[in-house]
Amino acid sequence: MERVKPNRIHIIGPVGSGKSTLARNLSSSLNIPYYELDNIVWRRTEGGDVRNSVEDRDRILNNILASDKWIIEGVHHKWVMQSFEQAEMIMYLDTHIWKRNYRIFKRFAVQKLGFQKGNYKQSFEMLKKMYIWNYGHQQKERPEIFAALKPYQDKLLVLRDNSKLHKHI
Repeated sequence: MERVKPNRIHIIGPVGSGKSTLARNLSSSLNIPYYELDNIVWRRTEGGDVRNSVEDRDRILNNILASDKWIIEGVHHKWVMQSFEQAEMIMYLDTHIWKRNYRIFKRFAVQKLGFQKGNYKQSFEMLKKMYIWNYGHQQKERPEIFAALKPYQDKLLVLRDNSKLHKHI
């Protein structure tokens, strides 16, 4: 029996876990648009990032959720419960911390050197924040996320390695 491909996917995980890369790859292979939660929280401007109001943020998310197909990715979990409810598949990327630390530094270096464009300006202060968020995620956000996802166990896929995804989609 052929597996039905999901049309509404929510990808969550810590900084450097591979969410954006996975979302881009799935978007391309499944022909589904993807959205980064950071770009819903922040309005990117020439002068720097400006935080959207809660009302604007929620309106943008609701517009995405109203469509038939979407991939949403990000570390945010407290204000996106609707997307967990509506998702046909939820993926939590449980990548090893050493791999995330490496990816955080690699992203910093590649973007700082101008080889790749990012959503925000790379700085040593931001690099420091990324590592703090990465370690904090293990102790605080990860348990909160798994508690929030408890009602959705039937559509939750926990991946330590994205290369095994083909078995599930």
